[in-house]
Amino acid sequence: MTRIVAGAWGGRVLQVPRSGTRPTSERVREAIFSRLDSQGVIAGARVLDIFAGSGALGLEALSRGATGAILVDSARGAVQVLRANVAALGAGERVQVVGADAVRFAASLGANERFDLVFIDPPYALDSGVLGQVLSSVATHLAPAGIIILESSSRAVLPDLPPQLMNRTTKTYGDTQVSFLEVAPKN
Repeated sequence: MTRIVAGAWGGRVLQVPRSGTRPTSERVREAIFSRLDSQGVIAGARVLDIFAGSGALGLEALSRGATGAILVDSARGAVQVLRANVAALGAGERVQVVGADAVRFAASLGANERFDLVFIDPPYALDSGVLGQVLSSVATHLAPAGIIILESSSRAVLPDLPPQLMNRTTKTYGDTQVSFLEVAPKN
């Protein structure tokens, strides 16, 4: 069972796709959002959740004060679950659900599109080259003080980051590794 941890929808249960997804555990989500809360970056944030699955990360951000989110997944079952979760929370005006390939979607973002928080939680078996393409595309759409939260297997080697990003910190929670990426300072 996956629940929203805190905020306006705290305790609400989310549907989870039947197969093909690995929902972020409540423990890991709480750790991610405790860090983001302490930085004061959630309230008013514009959120992009790629490989959204149930939408738990993007919807948690909305529950805690983000103003809008785009939830992206390519699996038909996941998109149906995303729409059901958004409807159950009454969040339709603040959320856009997109059924699309992550690489193509990230590459198709408008030139002026900016996000404050980007959650990237791909399947652990995803090729690092594909993940690198997603990171490169999304990096150009990160707001100046924005953060990319990248979830991966603790055994995974992270892809090389595009030059405009830097890894602020990486934390490990059991078999899950969470990296907080930010815009790299210009020399």
